[in-house]
Amino acid sequence: MEPAPAKAKPQGRLLVSTPLDAKDELEERLERCAGVVQALTNGLSEREANDALTANVCKGQQQHEEVCLGLFTLVLTEPTQAQRCYRDLTLVNRDGMNVILVKINQVLMEKFLKLQDVPRTQLVWLVRELVKSGVMGADGVVMTLLKQIAGGDISTKNLWLAENVLDILLEQKEWVLKSGMLIAMSVYTFLRLIVDHGPPNLLPLRQKEVDFCISMLREKFMECLIIGRDLVRLLQNVARIPEMDLLWRDLLHNPQVLSPQFTGVLQLLTARTSRKFLACRLTPDMETKLLFMTSRVRFGQQKRYQDWFQRQYLSTAESQSLRCDLIRYICGVVHPSNEVLSSDILPRWAIIGWLLTTCTSNVAASNAKLALFYDWLFFNPEKDSIMNIEPAILVMHHSMKPHPAITATLLDFMCRIIPHFFPPLESQVRQGVFNSLTFIMEKRVLAHLAPLFDNPKLDRELRSMLRERFPEFCSPPSPPTEVKMEEAVSMEMDNHMLDKEDGCYDNTEAAFSDDEEEVNNKGKKREFRFQPVREAVLEEPVDISPWLDQLDDTMKDKVQQGQRSRCCCLHSDTEAQCEVMQEIVDLILEEDFDTEQMSALASCLSELFRDHFRGDVLPEEITEESLEDSVSKPVCLVFRNLVTMQEDNSGFSVLLDLLAELYQRQPRTGYHLLYYLKASKAANGKMLLYESFAQATALGDLHTCLMMDMKACQEDDVRLLCYLTPSIYSEFPDETLRSGELLNMIVAVIDSTQLQELMCHVMMGNLVMFRKDSVLNILIQSLDWETFEQYSTWQLFLAHSIPLETIIPILQHLKYKEHPEALSCLLLQLRREKPSEEMVKMVLSRPCHPEDQFTTSILRHWTSKHDDTLGEHIKAQLIKNNNQPRKRQSLRSSSSKLAQLTLEQILEHLDNLRLSLSNSKNNFFTQTPILQALQHVQASCDEAHKMRFSDLFSLAEEYEDSQSKPPKSRRKAPASSPRSRKGVAPPTNAEEESASSSASDEEDSKPKAPKRKRKGSSAVGSDSD
Repeated sequence: MEPAPAKAKPQGRLLVSTPLDAKDELEERLERCAGVVQALTNGLSEREANDALTANVCKGQQQHEEVCLGLFTLVLTEPTQAQRCYRDLTLVNRDGMNVILVKINQVLMEKFLKLQDVPRTQLVWLVRELVKSGVMGADGVVMTLLKQIAGGDISTKNLWLAENVLDILLEQKEWVLKSGMLIAMSVYTFLRLIVDHGPPNLLPLRQKEVDFCISMLREKFMECLIIGRDLVRLLQNVARIPEMDLLWRDLLHNPQVLSPQFTGVLQLLTARTSRKFLACRLTPDMETKLLFMTSRVRFGQQKRYQDWFQRQYLSTAESQSLRCDLIRYICGVVHPSNEVLSSDILPRWAIIGWLLTTCTSNVAASNAKLALFYDWLFFNPEKDSIMNIEPAILVMHHSMKPHPAITATLLDFMCRIIPHFFPPLESQVRQGVFNSLTFIMEKRVLAHLAPLFDNPKLDRELRSMLRERFPEFCSPPSPPTEVKMEEAVSMEMDNHMLDKEDGCYDNTEAAFSDDEEEVNNKGKKREFRFQPVREAVLEEPVDISPWLDQLDDTMKDKVQQGQRSRCCCLHSDTEAQCEVMQEIVDLILEEDFDTEQMSALASCLSELFRDHFRGDVLPEEITEESLEDSVSKPVCLVFRNLVTMQEDNSGFSVLLDLLAELYQRQPRTGYHLLYYLKASKAANGKMLLYESFAQATALGDLHTCLMMDMKACQEDDVRLLCYLTPSIYSEFPDETLRSGELLNMIVAVIDSTQLQELMCHVMMGNLVMFRKDSVLNILIQSLDWETFEQYSTWQLFLAHSIPLETIIPILQHLKYKEHPEALSCLLLQLRREKPSEEMVKMVLSRPCHPEDQFTTSILRHWTSKHDDTLGEHIKAQLIKNNNQPRKRQSLRSSSSKLAQLTLEQILEHLDNLRLSLSNSKNNFFTQTPILQALQHVQASCDEAHKMRFSDLFSLAEEYEDSQSKPPKSRRKAPASSPRSRKGVAPPTNAEEESASSSASDEEDSKPKAPKRKRKGSSAVGSDSD
């Protein structure tokens, strides 16, 4: 328990961090500079402080930078001092604010998502001040800030940023007009954002955006013209807005109004859009993740990265519009080198295929297809690049066999867009598409188009339309050969589909998928398959020569030695491979090791040790000896060396870099490291070393890395997943207990035996899978899981000693037809509990339905075991809810029945309970508290409720009759008197006194009880007379 305080560290004031996060270097430096400024100015007047700062910056460049960055930090963290600090900054700065502009750009590109709320607000304020001051270079900062406004995101923070940046541009319009690139970039950005801001609550913001764009387009059209053809695409999306409609009319019919140099819309459509504009609609984080996938992820291993991206950016309805931005970016910006094209890196067409198949909106799907084909429409081989049109043809080609519906949809779109895009320019569009297809064949992206255009899998109407539109490309080649790709593309198809059973787009539930036919293509080149046969390619050797050539001679010899020992395929050679691996590690740890060859070395090692990453890791029989044997593989030598080093050792970071490179090529490295840290005696107590590994990877985030590794482990080896689970939960509680992500992975694959083992771990104190502050949210998340997953989750929860009251509010979320698993588990657990006031309240708050027996069944059980306690709690709820409507009679119709328990609900449940107990000997409804509460309610409720629950209230009347029997002798003589009121008065007073004393514990009802009882008792008295 002693290491816990060591984890705690003071929370910085700039960036959001968790106790597990390492201290950010940038934040540390900025805080240090702020400390320098505060040390120089503490206790001084403003004039003296300014003199002290000026004197310090004169000492040299380092002091100048420290003071400027210190004042910059204080502006971000101290809003009350921001104005004074900015003034001091303008006075002491000696480089035209260059050091500040550079740092703002760095924060925006690298740290903006991690900024706390106050620094984020202050950063935008500082940019506004820089713009006001007309600082040279501020336009670049504003363009970086524009990039941070995410498309397809209408969260509060994103809307706040969009509105504030727009306000800066509107307030400083004269300044904006001086920068042509800023005009074009801001118009491109806000034209795109207008599409997202359609909901009624966002219309004021949308109108400001429309007014700004119209103003810029009409006043500075030639500056906007540099955007190119994508300006037309964005204008098409907003054409229905009245102001935009007027602009469109001028654009088409009176272009000279916009600018004398503008000849018409064709001038725009033939101009290729610069990469700068396509890239500006992706946030730096999105861009980093996409570039990582297209440059570092191996084809066939992309699923977990795509899943992460989907969860992060494409999970909401409004985020569907982002798909167009992503596709335009991939087509126009991501142009891989020949080296990448000839490698096993994830190709662009596979990502685009994934984006198309996971699209859930018809409108977004149409726009996504237009984004994919947009460069085809006016393609000019002399100006445009083959890389812009290649993804579309490859998506269609590769989808034909496993997903013919995707190919058919895209081909149909390509045919129909020609006459419908803009009828007056139909001939130009037709020529553009024709140029694209011709250029594709010239560059041998596809050798011939007939197998694609005249494929039997396409329906007759589509094939007929293709022959009509493109007769030149539909005639088959003279010899019947298989469609060939250019060398680079064919390698994209055939390389390294080793271990994955997932579809090419890694979306096995895509709506377009259909049954694949198992065809034996004898004598033909192996075709690309979305679900490749694993065994056919498992032992295919991969040529590592290109990587070997990048190593120095000594390292190259060692790797080749390891390669020879691997080729022997003998079990005894594992020891020889371990010796070679240790020698390689020793070479890496030498001071003169060239880290530039780390990537090539990792590629070689990934190939050499691929067999060690296959098969079961965990021994069949778990003993100390078998565990040690299982961690004696060559790759474990890197882990062992890492474990024995101190973190401040220079070799420690070098080995982490090696593992990070290896991780990109072999994702199983992550959970193999976790297994080593758990199973090896040498790594005892070093599990937190994994955190350093996670931060060294390209992901750079412990939670994301851990979840991806556990997902990979789940897919490969469920036994290993269960073995690792106790350690993962105990060592990384903040990453595992705050959400149900890991829990869902576990319960989705375990069997009943493994469930029982995990429950035993919980009971013995070795495993904690829930904690009080997050268990309710996790159980609510689990309501959407499969039946066995939910039952397993509840079993694991019940194995913990968490009070049931912690999660009883979940009852508000449970519907009897949709959540039977949770209801049945709760029912069995509630029957073991003594009812508390909160439990009774939540049980009674369930809506009444004839088929939902949950409330009646648990109440009936409690009446037989805890009738006194239940009676008091129901009495309290009846009286409490009876008072509320009387106080708020006028608001009753508008009150939310879902948000609070109502009197009518309680009475309905009690009536159902009364019917359930009618044939039993249970005496629950003879209890004084229940009968008193019913009297209390009857006295004040309306006639409709008295009639509806007459049987229930009759129990209270019988009780009142029995209570009034003793004083009857005092009423006999006056009762026969014509003046009945005087005769009734004495017993009424006596009854008031009795009722008041019996209900003395109900403070809120005591003052009004006599009034109600008087009404009730007079009625009962007259009946008895």
